[in-house]
Amino acid sequence: MKKIAVLALLTIGLVVQDAAAQCAMCRSTLENNYANGTPGIGAGINTGILYLLSMPYLAVLIIGYLWYKSSKNAQKLSRRPVAR
Repeated sequence: MKKIAVLALLTIGLVVQDAAAQCAMCRSTLENNYANGTPGIGAGINTGILYLLSMPYLAVLIIGYLWYKSSKNAQKLSRRPVAR
């Protein structure tokens, strides 16, 4: 179990370093575009960030709704009188 935890932490550490490098690249691209007078690319990147940010919340809402609906259906089925 300890080996799996260490491997998971090591993998997360490597992924975080790659993600930080990408942020610097995006920032330099946006700064160059603003300096050249074309801020349209920045708006597109901001829209993409908002899109990526909203997807996990949407997935959690859908899963929560389906879970709620199935639990309500299970309660209805358990309350029905049994025909003898």
